[in-house]
Amino acid sequence: MQELGIIMNGVTGRMGTNQHLIRSIVALREEGGVELPSGERVMPDPLLVGRNERKLRELSEEHGIDRWTVDPDLETCLDGDDEVYFDSQITPRRPDSVMKAIDAGKHVYCEKPLASDLSAALDVAGMAEESDVKHGIVQDKLWLPGLLKLQRLIEQDFFGDILSVRVEFGYWVFTGHGQEAQRPSWNYRAEDGGGIVDDMFSHWSYVLENLFGEVESVRCLQKTHIDERIDEDGEPYEATADDAAYAIMELEDDIVAQLNSSWTVRVNRDDLLEIQVDGTEGSAVAGLRDCKTQGHANTPKPEWNPDTPKEHDFYEDWTGVPNNRVFENAFKLQWEKFVRHVVADEPFPWDFTAGARGVQLTEASYRSSEEGRRVVLDDLSV
Repeated sequence: MQELGIIMNGVTGRMGTNQHLIRSIVALREEGGVELPSGERVMPDPLLVGRNERKLRELSEEHGIDRWTVDPDLETCLDGDDEVYFDSQITPRRPDSVMKAIDAGKHVYCEKPLASDLSAALDVAGMAEESDVKHGIVQDKLWLPGLLKLQRLIEQDFFGDILSVRVEFGYWVFTGHGQEAQRPSWNYRAEDGGGIVDDMFSHWSYVLENLFGEVESVRCLQKTHIDERIDEDGEPYEATADDAAYAIMELEDDIVAQLNSSWTVRVNRDDLLEIQVDGTEGSAVAGLRDCKTQGHANTPKPEWNPDTPKEHDFYEDWTGVPNNRVFENAFKLQWEKFVRHVVADEPFPWDFTAGARGVQLTEASYRSSEEGRRVVLDDLSV
């Protein structure tokens, strides 16, 4: 058994606490560490870093973690023997912190987006590439059970030629008037790195790229539908960030993707996220955990006639994809892969260059909305 020191900066936030600390690092520690190909095991040894002493102390005590420090500027924690730096701070703070860690010789793993703008993302990715450190970006959606089932269908050539992809994501986030909001207020302030394009389009970039092909162009309309919300202290504030975005993207191999992302929509679908893929030989609809298919042989032949009542139940024409395996937490799975990458040099293609492409798509989508036109994404050179 060997230990791997991991500096975890920003784990007092919702995502950092729940997904990265509790369901990933704490879970791996409870399982006895990460198993390497050799059969040896690596035990993550976290050092919690943040700005809120009370939250850090409570997290440490609750989860049996010995090490924590209030060191938001990383003045001392990078001087120790910990080999890995992890960052899940709000986006504007990320580039400087990650570059400090790279300069200190730490392997780096961080939440997306890599930076608030493409120039900064390329600076971070370029510095990482030029150094000897290993680097990775969180791309958790790739290990969701529904998307793993979708990947299985693609590998089995179920679809034939893929024609189009449709992504429907979102739910109603309460404004705080009458009912508390279920997302933090900074999500709705552009000056703090908020906005659904900033939050979700980095996800769509790697999901589309890994399953279907790189994004070549984008048309996007981003909107702030609700301009006032209530913050955590019960005070009203101006919502300056986009809370919905509607996009059409062209992928390689002539695939078209339509994506609706909204925090101002009420759900009338099977899940908070649905991805429909249509091909010449079949179609599939994947959610967070489930996936259903309709092959060419069992595709109905409807005819348009609005003058007669609908008698056919189109939902009955779909068949569920079986699990055929046990699915674990997506964040935990990628953490295991990064630990093996650091310690055993296993491949890890989800690096900062991939993270920069996510920022590129975000920036292009904003530009498309502002200028009212289609924007082509150039090849990135890091």
